[in-house]
Amino acid sequence: MPTREILTKADLAELRRSALGTADPLGVAADLAEAAEQGRLEDPDDAGDALTLAAEIAETRARPEAALRYAEQALAAYPSGDDPRAGFARALRARALFRAGERDDEAMAELTALRPLLLVQPDAPAYVSAALDAGGRSSIAETWLSEAVDTVLNERATAAAGPASTAIDPVVDLGPPEAPGVAFFLLQQRHRVRRNLNLPHDRQDDLADRLETQLVRRAGERRDAESDLLFWPRAEFDRLLTEHPTLTEVYGPDWDAHRGRLETELVRLRGAGQAGLGLFGATVAGLTAFAGRRGGDPADVAVRAGYAAEVSARPSARIAWPPERNDACWCGSGLKYKKDCLPRSRR
Repeated sequence: MPTREILTKADLAELRRSALGTADPLGVAADLAEAAEQGRLEDPDDAGDALTLAAEIAETRARPEAALRYAEQALAAYPSGDDPRAGFARALRARALFRAGERDDEAMAELTALRPLLLVQPDAPAYVSAALDAGGRSSIAETWLSEAVDTVLNERATAAAGPASTAIDPVVDLGPPEAPGVAFFLLQQRHRVRRNLNLPHDRQDDLADRLETQLVRRAGERRDAESDLLFWPRAEFDRLLTEHPTLTEVYGPDWDAHRGRLETELVRLRGAGQAGLGLFGATVAGLTAFAGRRGGDPADVAVRAGYAAEVSARPSARIAWPPERNDACWCGSGLKYKKDCLPRSRR
């Protein structure tokens, strides 16, 4: 990334998808921090998000000192520590504190302050539990998630005019496939943590499995597997077809065809009256991990539909569509939209 470049929201979205796959991820993190410091962001309000991404990169690359520095800069850039966007930065700060050694009390204090967000913020169960995992406190994550699940399910059972203890199935508002409710994310993260702890399957684990199945089915009802709106960046696309050549029929024989299919489908959906359209960045590692959890083949249509539902539930994976004609194309090629994918739907 050029050090004097003005970074747009589209640039940040592309870096969020691709930074860890670059030759020098830590260099990207340093450039992001420098861009925020030097005012090279098109929207100054993006400074906190840019620094949070830098912290995430550094933490993932096992550089706790840099991650801590970037996370603290991100928190200073947000209007306040209570800003809804600041939760992930605070969790990254806790992870860095755990990894730095002898600062576990500070890390736990940070995460304890974030605990109420488990009940209201869909992303919180993932980033809070991941931070506790990083600090070797997965048992605490299981306790917090279990108590949050009980609270949410009891509140919803009461709202449905019946105590949770008398219901055959707890009352869960699954939400639409593209934005499941907070209960879904709590149950899924709790299920993940318990599985990693080798705890026995319980009723709420069963509920997590059933809700995921429902989500997959509902996503399939809204779109068939041929148009799941998964976008595979170029390197991921090449790897996908190398490992699963039969998916050529689904995603196209080459990257140009893949992008053309997506652009054409999005134009069709817009013409049918759908608003708020977007694509969802996918990775081969993510698909393979999902297939492993489900005991299936990554090329299987049901597995792909389930992975699409999982990815589409992550706000960070969403790529808004369409960009402005003169803005960077959604595919991350670096070209303007009007020069790249916009014309593909007309071929």
